Amino acid sequence: MPLPTRPFLVVYIVHHPDFTAGQTVAETLYDHFRRKLFENVAGGTGLSVIYRSVPPTGAAAPLPINFDESETAAVVVLFDEAFAADDAYVAWLEKTAVIADANGFSARVFPVAMDVAFTRSAMVEQAVRWDKWDGADQAVRTRRLISSLTYQFARMLRSYLERLRHPADEDAALERYLKKVQVFLSHSKRDGAGERIAKLVRQALFDGEGLSTFFDIHDIAPGLPFDKVILNQVRVSAVVAIHTDTFSSREWCRREIIEAKRASVPLVIANCLADLDERGFPYMGNVPVVRMDPERVDRIDDVIGRLLDEVLKDFLWRCRVELVKDNASARIRFLPRPPELISLAGLNRTSDGQTILVYPDPPLGAEEQRLFEEIAPDVLLRSLMEWIAEAEAAT
Repeated sequence: MPLPTRPFLVVYIVHHPDFTAGQTVAETLYDHFRRKLFENVAGGTGLSVIYRSVPPTGAAAPLPINFDESETAAVVVLFDEAFAADDAYVAWLEKTAVIADANGFSARVFPVAMDVAFTRSAMVEQAVRWDKWDGADQAVRTRRLISSLTYQFARMLRSYLERLRHPADEDAALERYLKKVQVFLSHSKRDGAGERIAKLVRQALFDGEGLSTFFDIHDIAPGLPFDKVILNQVRVSAVVAIHTDTFSSREWCRREIIEAKRASVPLVIANCLADLDERGFPYMGNVPVVRMDPERVDRIDDVIGRLLDEVLKDFLWRCRVELVKDNASARIRFLPRPPELISLAGLNRTSDGQTILVYPDPPLGAEEQRLFEEIAPDVLLRSLMEWIAEAEAAT
């Protein structure tokens, strides 16, 4: 079972060496995308992040980028006055953009307008407008930039995934690339805070990257059954659960979480408890939890950023699975996060063999393994690398 020889995504970060702030931003981007979070699903050393700043000895511009070294490549250019004033760097960017365009949606250049210098560039309409984020300090701007880039990287991987599944269907490439990620906001109206916070998150999504959202009954077309539409939307969305004091007591909130878990969609919990939860809903674990004060509601960007991380992680995992699943039997189920007891729901378990749940590394702890062995001895748990190693040893 050979693993892919090229990384799914390589991120190049480019800035002029005279742009001092650019190095700080570049290092923050590097630290974010090199996290264990992505390594566990992408395999190996995780996402590859490469600096392109200082030219090699004797050259006037950075090394050229070889787009054949990865399945997809994103070139993030931190464009400032120093970059604009250097003809060699501008020529390098223009040439790189032409080559990237020739590679279709597998290679993209993402210019970041760090100051007004980029308004003089022919690529200004393609830029992430850092310079327009008035009133925000560098830390806030960098967080917004990370979210913006994460969304675009996810789009690239979705396009790549579709090419793997339908290699002959090139006509729909642009449509697939531009398709938005749908977000479902699960919340309780019982305590007042749930709906208020959900509306604020929804507005932040539209004001930010324009992520389309599905907002409970307000988006259900007349004549359609409420329950079927809600559950269908959960299965095809990235989900944010606004966990206020009455969330766990509401039947529909519980059903939405269960459906999200069964469908293995990206899920983030925004912990907005004001007092207490009388009975914490047991199926809200095993996913990221972001604490947010229900009155100040001052961490919406963190909630959205973490959700986008989960979306990118999900696409990385799906790409990796797509390349190895042809050798998998019908008894194998791939999970995008560590298994839990609800993962047993819907399994095709028969008496003539064992079902294997394959999930991202690292392996589960012994205490969780023992619980599964007691409850479902016919189900084997394997991290992806464990499963690959066993499969290779058996051939």
